[in-house]
Amino acid sequence: MQDKPENRVIWLFVALGLLFIVVLSIQDLLHSPISWTEAKQKIESGQVESVEIDSHLVRLRLKESDTELRTDMLETVFIEQDESFFPLLDKNQVTVKAVGPSNCEEGSSWLFTFFLIGLIVYMVIRMQRTGSSNPFARSKASLASPESSTIRFTDVAGIDEAREELEELVAILKQPQRFRTLGGRMPKGVLLVGPPGTGKTLLAKAVAGEADVPFFHTSGSDFVEIYVGVGAARVRDLFEQAKKKAPCIIFIDEFDAIAKSRSSRNLNGNDEREQTLNQLLVAMDGFDSQQGIIVIAATNRPDSLDSAVTRPGRFDRQVHVQLPDIKGRRAILEIHAKNIQLDDEINLDMIARLTPGFSGADLANILNEAALLTIRKAREKIGLVEIEEAIERSIAGLAHKNRHINEDERRRIAFHEGGHALCAAALPVADPVQKISIIPRGRGALGYTMQNPEQDQNLYTHKQLYSKIVILFGGRAAEEHLFSDYTTGAADDLRRASDIARQMIRRYGMSEALGPMSFERDENRFVQELSPSLISLLDQEESKILKEAYHHASSIIQQNEDLLRSLGQQLLEEETLSGDKLDELLSRTQEYRI
Repeated sequence: MQDKPENRVIWLFVALGLLFIVVLSIQDLLHSPISWTEAKQKIESGQVESVEIDSHLVRLRLKESDTELRTDMLETVFIEQDESFFPLLDKNQVTVKAVGPSNCEEGSSWLFTFFLIGLIVYMVIRMQRTGSSNPFARSKASLASPESSTIRFTDVAGIDEAREELEELVAILKQPQRFRTLGGRMPKGVLLVGPPGTGKTLLAKAVAGEADVPFFHTSGSDFVEIYVGVGAARVRDLFEQAKKKAPCIIFIDEFDAIAKSRSSRNLNGNDEREQTLNQLLVAMDGFDSQQGIIVIAATNRPDSLDSAVTRPGRFDRQVHVQLPDIKGRRAILEIHAKNIQLDDEINLDMIARLTPGFSGADLANILNEAALLTIRKAREKIGLVEIEEAIERSIAGLAHKNRHINEDERRRIAFHEGGHALCAAALPVADPVQKISIIPRGRGALGYTMQNPEQDQNLYTHKQLYSKIVILFGGRAAEEHLFSDYTTGAADDLRRASDIARQMIRRYGMSEALGPMSFERDENRFVQELSPSLISLLDQEESKILKEAYHHASSIIQQNEDLLRSLGQQLLEEETLSGDKLDELLSRTQEYRI
């Protein structure tokens, strides 16, 4: 078996390196170093036959070989300040010679230079053979062959509208000639827009699997480097690879990492991200869509993208991947539950109702957490208790049952959570209360009240938003009424209530004093600053909503004081209330009209 030419070149450089080391070693053996004092002593004793002065070195040739060093050539550093040196040489009749660099030294210098040049030439040739002059410029995209693409549209659920739009891409990739005969132009890019965990990456993989084409998967952060020009080079390399594999799909996740809006304040054009984006736009304009290359990008921040990216001719189609509704959550649970042993009492419809606002990734995580809890309890099948615990862990965090809380704090927490529940039960437009617990969870939650909406909701009325604020204030109002004081436990409630009030005034125009106006600021566009008087009026309207809501929460607590005490005592005894027992207690709450 013959060696490859590249291996021969490597062995050649190894041999040259060893030869260079041998030459240096021989030079060290020929000249034994001694101190300047020893050199003068040998001259005075008449042991030196001649002296060679080479720059800052002095070589002494002895009349006889040195018995200790076993050599007749000694070397020392020349001390120019020693004025007695040359008279000492004359006195002892020592011949003096001034010499230049030896042939051996010149040869070793040339050998080292040749070694470096050869190594550089070899590296250049090798990089050219790999198709890139810079190893950093290679694209980090991973290529999945059609054989390894096992995901199909049947594996995608809960986002039917988005799936239908992408099924058209599959038809185009499978039958491009039929599309061309109609005079249509294949889309160059498709932008998947939606919250995290909704299945954007899964959709892109399903398109590649259904179309049976190669799939390049990369992330926007893979193009970003500290070295200027590397991102643009990686974009060029990626599209060159895609042309060789066409028809194919290029999927860029976290697209906003490179496609953010270019600021007008950065006019020097030297920003690495901007160069990368410019190269991407040029690359998309440069290839013919008829080649069968489709770029799919995913982002959860479409408002931050540059307008040049989203114009027609580049990303021709935007597909919105929204959070699934109750029907979609049911379908997602069916897919993830295929390989999981569920108890017969488990009803997927019930789980779908308990998880409003959950993404596909959240639902998959719930089933996985439930499986882990089942293993911990040494059970064979996942039960309803494990499912509910997994949902609570996802919403409120891990339970800290061993955390020590003194009795006074437990009482305050129990009545605090009872206040939330009573306000929710008293307001007709509020979501029903599902569970109350005073078991600490997560990082800072000492207790929680879980509400479960009866159906998915996209629009909220003024009364519904206002009721949310009243419910958030119910805990603090209960503390103040029963203990004549309040604690820091309502910090998160106050923050969430203030956020809702701010959105009501500044985004939704729910203020009689200001009228139907929106004052929301777009982070990507320059908005004229508001006047101090208008800012003061906005703050007054927000404060008015919060103060009125707290007054209503206090009124509900006063009307249901006996029930609050009973509810708090039950929580202190059982720590968690849910089901029929909780429903029976809250059914005695007096209804309160806002």
